[in-house]
Amino acid sequence: MKNSILINKLKGGLIVSCQALENEPLHGSSVMAKMARAAEIGGAVGLRANGISDIKEIKKVTDLPVIGLIKRDYSDSPVYITPTKKEVDELISVGVDMIALDATKRTRPNQESLSSLITYLKKNNQCVMADISTYEEAIDAINMGVDVVSTTLSGYTAYTEKHYQKPNIELVEQLVEGTNVPVFSEGNVDSPQVAKAMLKAGAHAVVVGSAITRPQLITEKFVLCMRKELS
Repeated sequence: MKNSILINKLKGGLIVSCQALENEPLHGSSVMAKMARAAEIGGAVGLRANGISDIKEIKKVTDLPVIGLIKRDYSDSPVYITPTKKEVDELISVGVDMIALDATKRTRPNQESLSSLITYLKKNNQCVMADISTYEEAIDAINMGVDVVSTTLSGYTAYTEKHYQKPNIELVEQLVEGTNVPVFSEGNVDSPQVAKAMLKAGAHAVVVGSAITRPQLITEKFVLCMRKELS
């Protein structure tokens, strides 16, 4: 019941991904908390946040639902979004509303299995978002018990980067048509028009990150366009 209430709160809305990596100008928990507060004022219905420090600071300034994840690199796997039980336990400890994890078919660190992580999350009454890159991965994750699927990694795995368009509206349509769980659109949603198109395609909610929270990339987009005009 708790999970269904949460998911209903997000329906038809914008979720803002408030993240900045260590090499980015806005890196820092206090900055991400301000970004989250700004997103709330702007009308966001939820937030996606990376790392315990950021999540703690964000929860101090807003009551919006937080989809938590931890990005961590391991030498034996390309999976880096909540890759192991260690990261799952860290997220559980700070009380996020939903936990996002890589649900691709790629080998996980320490030979951990996706199914065991999802089982563990559900035993701990966690709402689970599966970040997938293909339709088949979504079906597998749904069969394992996830609550929602998100197109986060479409075009970002070795086997999809040359085959899937960005943003992948076709995958959203396929998932909406072929599954019975809420489908979140995420990845390269770079304008309000694209976000609207994703909702029209049946997305339950739309997650936007870089187009809102990474000013260096927004600036670069303007500059490149202007340079083309002058060339």
